[in-house]
Amino acid sequence: MTRSLYTKFLLGYLVFGLLGFIFIATMSSEITYQYLLEEKSDSLYDEANLLASTYSDIYQGKNISLSTANPQLQAVATYLKAQAWVINQKGSVVAETAPASHIGTAIDGFDPTVAGNRSYMTGRFFGMFDKDMLSVIAPITGNFNTYGYVVIHMPIEQIVHGKDRILNIVYITALVVFILSLIILLVFTKTVYVPLKKITAGAKEYAAGNLSHTINVTSADEMGYLANTLNYMSSELNKMEEYQHSFIANVSHDFRSPLTSIKGYLEAIKDGTIPPELYDKYLGILISETERLNKLTQGMLTLNSLDSKGFLTRSNFDINRVIKDTAATFEGTCNAKDIVLDLTFAADIQMVYADLGKIQQVLYNLIDNAIKFSRENSVIYIQTSLKYEKVFVSVKDTGIGIPKESIKKIWDRFYKSDLSRGKDKKGTGLGLAIVKEIIQAHGENIDVISTQGVGSEFIFTLPKATAL
Repeated sequence: MTRSLYTKFLLGYLVFGLLGFIFIATMSSEITYQYLLEEKSDSLYDEANLLASTYSDIYQGKNISLSTANPQLQAVATYLKAQAWVINQKGSVVAETAPASHIGTAIDGFDPTVAGNRSYMTGRFFGMFDKDMLSVIAPITGNFNTYGYVVIHMPIEQIVHGKDRILNIVYITALVVFILSLIILLVFTKTVYVPLKKITAGAKEYAAGNLSHTINVTSADEMGYLANTLNYMSSELNKMEEYQHSFIANVSHDFRSPLTSIKGYLEAIKDGTIPPELYDKYLGILISETERLNKLTQGMLTLNSLDSKGFLTRSNFDINRVIKDTAATFEGTCNAKDIVLDLTFAADIQMVYADLGKIQQVLYNLIDNAIKFSRENSVIYIQTSLKYEKVFVSVKDTGIGIPKESIKKIWDRFYKSDLSRGKDKKGTGLGLAIVKEIIQAHGENIDVISTQGVGSEFIFTLPKATAL
């Protein structure tokens, strides 16, 4: 069974918490017990040594009796909550704090050196108790002789009780830390896991083709940024998909019309509907439709090349000379409609840094459009000027103009306004799309100013050539 990343994280967190608690319960318990054992044994040993020094005076015959020293033994035992004994060299108990139940009892196997190099021993002290005790032994010495021993016994359960009290504090602290970590986990769940889950669900929707899906994550952090990026991506892909559908529909429509005409005329010639004497007329129509198809194909290939990066070959050239050469190619068309091309340049030579071939295509398309939509006996103005290290090129006609609602659409591929359809029967609707792609590829801008019934002006910029 596949587990989610969050499930793995949660299981890891719980395992870590459980192992951490077991570690605290075992290691801390042992460490605390040993610490308390050492501390209590040192304290008991210090008191036993004080009592041993007192009893040393008795055994050395000084003016003091065992009965006189016994209250001090009792006081120490009461303060320490322990039992204190005085044992002679033979291993018999000669003095004891209450309850005095071992006086005169000989301790079987008594050996004061059993603790070794430690100051204490644990256990039942040679079988004298029915429960484990912490016992310390201090010798009563004098004149280089050992007269007996002071032994203090403390129940191990007292140390265990002290250990448990300390561990209770540790456990409570660990519980508080665990609860705080749970709060952190909840915050992580809300700020990371839930948004990540929404983003994952959104990615699945996009993979399934549902590009209209919106990822609802509004946090001002990396998750919110990622969600907004994916939403933007899906929106752009959705627009691209809609554009592709529209592109295919437009291509199909523009190809279908000339193909239908070509097929119809060829069938008419084949079955004799068109007589031989009219062949030249209709063959001319077929050639015209074929040229229209070729022009449409070339335009699509041009747009496809413009979609690829690195297609520009820039160089320094005189834009005024390019305008003159391009305008000269329309001499026959202009003469047929009595149209005058008025060229106005701010300087005799105006050098720019751009792709010469592509800019020629831009000028050709703009001048061609201006001629198509201009009235007979009119003037088309072409100008260049220099502003802020930019060369501005303007192509202005006095033709039919562009309707206000169509100005934003004229850059779309295959778009033709209702007014232009009657004027541009052979157009493909790709000219201005190609123009905009070329200018934007140069990192420049193109704009249009148009008034319906008055005319249109297209203005684009090019970078001024830098001196070598």
